[in-house]
Amino acid sequence: MTSDCFQVYPIGFIKKQDSQTIITIRTAYKDALLGLDQFSHIIVCYWFHQNDTPEKRNTVQVYPRRDKSNPLSGVFATRAPLRPNLIACSTCKLLAIDKLKITVNEIDAFDKTPVIDIKPFIPSRRSLVDVKVPEWVQSKASRKK
Repeated sequence: MTSDCFQVYPIGFIKKQDSQTIITIRTAYKDALLGLDQFSHIIVCYWFHQNDTPEKRNTVQVYPRRDKSNPLSGVFATRAPLRPNLIACSTCKLLAIDKLKITVNEIDAFDKTPVIDIKPFIPSRRSLVDVKVPEWVQSKASRKK
């Protein structure tokens, strides 16, 4: 059976205070945290709730990093927050778990952002080879050095 609509339920919310980022998990998902503390990093999937308007969901092309010197690109070729489905994923260093609170090093999300899933980061046994990225991605990497 297929459906044109899906329901996504928040499992928790991001709380940013001072320099700390804490993911507060809903009580119903407490048992889902078992064993997560054995990992150094987690993948946090969340909802770009502040972009949830029909206009923003219908945006299909953007300038990467909001920089008009970068080539106009389809949203599927970027990590832009404007997308048909507002799902974002960030890999975070797991600093601590205390009951229903997960402390991470940082996340590219706002305070009160709904978290829709958490997965442990498991490095692949095989490295990717022949990886290709556009020049605008490479130039950003070289600017960080």
